[in-house]
Amino acid sequence: MIRVLIADDEAMIRAGVRAVLTTDPGIDVVAEAADGHDAVELVRRHRPQVAVLDIRMPKVNGIEAAAEIHRTVPTTGVIMLTTFGEDDYILQALGGGAAGFLIKSGEPEELITGVRAVADGAAYLSPKVAARVVAHLASSGAAALAGRRGAARERVDGLTAREREVLSFLGCGLSNGQIARRLHVVEGTVKAHVSSVLARLGVDNRAAAAVVAHEAGIVLPPAPDQQ
Repeated sequence: MIRVLIADDEAMIRAGVRAVLTTDPGIDVVAEAADGHDAVELVRRHRPQVAVLDIRMPKVNGIEAAAEIHRTVPTTGVIMLTTFGEDDYILQALGGGAAGFLIKSGEPEELITGVRAVADGAAYLSPKVAARVVAHLASSGAAALAGRRGAARERVDGLTAREREVLSFLGCGLSNGQIARRLHVVEGTVKAHVSSVLARLGVDNRAAAAVVAHEAGIVLPPAPDQQ
């Protein structure tokens, strides 16, 4: 059973997220919070596998809460809920320890997929979020975009062929288990490849690696078992 905490200052959003998650018999929503401060306290108390946090909340915002949860309860993976227009916040959260990013207006099934991926120790970067991040980075101008794309491709060129393949799957938000099935290897092998990819790219988490994959243009179509 995957234990989940939900935090959003809008009661209707919390109810909607709970309604979606409880359609999966393997997910148990153990607590809800209306602000970032209470979210951190409830995570410490309940120790859920996953905390689903809104980015904008009173007292302590989602980014600050995610960083504190990552620091004090690292066994809890954090998924950030965002809306279009919050790209700067997404970029900040990428460096704050969040393991997943979802658009509030996304498909309900994507929320369940994201929670399961993060609970599995992976990460989930919604394709829509990845596209928004890349588009936001591109807004600084063609020269800057070309520079970032070139830098991303140069970093990717430093990977082995298998590591590039693994990175492309990370860009789709696949878990270690899903990648293992695609590559017909054991999950431990994938875990080792992921660790090597993160180290070679110089990033702290899979979500940040996914952004590099999108910038480098090596993201593959979603796997059948990801649907």
